[in-house]
Amino acid sequence: MNRRYDIDALRVLAFGLLILYHAAMLYVAHWDFHLKSSHTAAWLQDPMLFLNRWRMELLFLISGLAVNFMRRRASLPGMAWKRTARLLLPLVFGMLVVIPIQPYVQGLSTHLVQPGFGHFLLRYWTGGPWPAGAFTGWQYGLTWNHLWYLPYLWVYTMLLMALLPLLESSAGQRLRAAVLQLRGPALLLLPSIPLFAWDRLLAHRYPFTGALWGDWYAHALYFSMFLYGYLLGTDAGIWSELARLRRISLPSALVCFGFYLAGIRLLPDSAPTAVWWAVHAMRYAYLWTAICAVLGWGHAYLNRPFRWLPYARDAVYPWYVLHQSLLLLFAWQLMPLGLGPVVEPVLIIACTIGGCALLHEYVIRRVRWLRPVFGMEVISRATTVASALVMPRIADDIA
Repeated sequence: MNRRYDIDALRVLAFGLLILYHAAMLYVAHWDFHLKSSHTAAWLQDPMLFLNRWRMELLFLISGLAVNFMRRRASLPGMAWKRTARLLLPLVFGMLVVIPIQPYVQGLSTHLVQPGFGHFLLRYWTGGPWPAGAFTGWQYGLTWNHLWYLPYLWVYTMLLMALLPLLESSAGQRLRAAVLQLRGPALLLLPSIPLFAWDRLLAHRYPFTGALWGDWYAHALYFSMFLYGYLLGTDAGIWSELARLRRISLPSALVCFGFYLAGIRLLPDSAPTAVWWAVHAMRYAYLWTAICAVLGWGHAYLNRPFRWLPYARDAVYPWYVLHQSLLLLFAWQLMPLGLGPVVEPVLIIACTIGGCALLHEYVIRRVRWLRPVFGMEVISRATTVASALVMPRIADDIA
């Protein structure tokens, strides 16, 4: 099987972008986050909207691709077991060991949690209870915060595997063949229509919660993208078409975003319903054309064995698990120092990246029992650390 370096690289870059995005959440005005700096800025809202209308959808699409790759060499029970261990073990470990610093510093900032991390941790492990609003997820006793992606991905993986006999039937193969035959404007338009339909049917009734149960709009949207990834697979024709369309998909995405942004910024609430429907249609047209542009340009320029890629793929899961806890810890320590609107975010990001790099390189990679709880392959004692740098197949990762 030919290795898809572009998908590997896009996955690494998407998770790297996540660190910068969460750092920016400290500073974007009027958007809720676990901590907020005193140096918030309203101008950050537009570039953040530019990213968050497609960034998680791209990750779920790549995750669907991984199931397609994995299916070629694994039975359904084997896939189910491997994905369960790969996703839920880091989730449980993360919730109990890595995440707690996040609700602790948030609780200190709301003055609803008493100082003393050891006391907090014992109470957190036993399920609280907590004062209302103490931290995000207080009502559940403990929280998975940014690790919500893992249980969502596990559910979608199990659901897709349950559907595989249908998808692999003659009717399912005809459906996939029809998807893979999309070309030109049809490829840039038709996949956005179901996404827009989910928005109109579910978004207002079920706003995103990250709580898994009852998050029906998010499930409809993200599972659709997950299914798109599975259907795309590595078909040479559809990927060549995405690369060919990249000079059309990128400006199309920018135009769609411009119309969407103008609509939400300039239109009064009393604007006709049809106009608001058009604005929301532009949002989902932007979502899909932006992803087409990312996939197309990535396939054209990233499908090569970069020297940095094996190590980066090895690091991306541990960095994902660690980054927000380190980000909030360093933000809590640095924000009271009055460093200013430039030095403060630069130091927070540098400390976060440095902390992820050091913990991954000198602790997680080198301790056998830590590797699986951070989503890495277990290596035998006879395997050298250097051999762990050999790039595993894409299907064996968080994607």
